[in-house]
Amino acid sequence: MYEEGVNEYRDAKRKAARQFGAGKALSLGSYLPSNAEIHGELQQLIGLYEEEVLPGRLLRLRSIAFGLMETLAAFHPYLVGSVLSGAVTKRSDIDLHLFAESSEEVEEFLRREGISFEQEVVTIRRGGEFFEFPHIYLDVEGVVVECTVYPLQEIHRIPKSSITGRPMERANAKRVRKLIEDMAPSSE
Repeated sequence: MYEEGVNEYRDAKRKAARQFGAGKALSLGSYLPSNAEIHGELQQLIGLYEEEVLPGRLLRLRSIAFGLMETLAAFHPYLVGSVLSGAVTKRSDIDLHLFAESSEEVEEFLRREGISFEQEVVTIRRGGEFFEFPHIYLDVEGVVVECTVYPLQEIHRIPKSSITGRPMERANAKRVRKLIEDMAPSSE
């Protein structure tokens, strides 16, 4: 994930498992590290190799996220993922959760604002059921922003983290602004 920029834990595990051969790749699940173990190692690598550039990079990504969250305020955006946790690399994207009556509503807004985007539907398994969620991808200052659009009625349902299995940490624009303010050097 660190060296090759693989963004998803599932994809990183599949890639690692392929080193053991195609036949074994699917049966290695119990032998591979958990998402939490991978995340912990990733944070250590970032701290070790990128200590000097991490604060500036994180400030830039959080600032971009905050600006976009202000633009998308009508869709109740929440920042999630690596930009919130602080475990960012030069390849990190920004992950936002948006809430709307439909993804078309968000797409229509972006078109009116002259913001170009790409869209795809991603299938997520929750328990034994499969759900489809629209993902809208933006490019802001060379940074990919992945916006997952959830139904408006799910705004208070906090998804489970793929890392911890507990409710996902997320931050609204007010909290992101506070994180940015806390990162600014003091003027004393």
